[in-house]
Amino acid sequence: MLDYVSGQIAELSPTRTVIDNHGLGYSLEISLQTYEALEGKREATIYIQSQLNQRDGTQVDYGFASKDERELFRLITGVSGMGAASARMILSSMTSAELEQAILSENVSALKSVKGIGLKSAQRIILELKDKIAKGEGVSSDALFQSESNAAADEAASALQMLGFTKANIQKAIQAILKANPRASVEQIIKSALQML
Repeated sequence: MLDYVSGQIAELSPTRTVIDNHGLGYSLEISLQTYEALEGKREATIYIQSQLNQRDGTQVDYGFASKDERELFRLITGVSGMGAASARMILSSMTSAELEQAILSENVSALKSVKGIGLKSAQRIILELKDKIAKGEGVSSDALFQSESNAAADEAASALQMLGFTKANIQKAIQAILKANPRASVEQIIKSALQML
């Protein structure tokens, strides 16, 4: 199985590219996100994910301009009921960072705005992928720091709740702490929150 291909961009359209590598043309299905990343370039390295077409049993190769986008494609196609076409539609409708943020913030409306994604599909994507993305699967380093602070905030919030503070007060305190220090650790959040509550 191919992991990536580097070469000249022989053809490029919003849904497909052909990469010429020493006389071999690799035809790859792409998202609009990848198209925008490749537009205007002469050469590229494309990360590949092969999928079996359930209808006719043929193999389709999908190409991505970044490993992050490919990992998100893998995560989405791993959600029950989500196929490669739906994953490509989602990645064409929002950037990787927007998708990660929509899932982490449980923004069902953002996912529902994608053509072909209904309420149940959006809820399933959030339910099945939120923890994976929070742990850093398919996430760039910036989003990883963001999700780390979310995980720290969740842990601190449950500790503060056990101490008897109300959810509303805890949330206000944690939001203020993370605004001042987005990369605060669990201990730092709890100490600062205890001073504020």
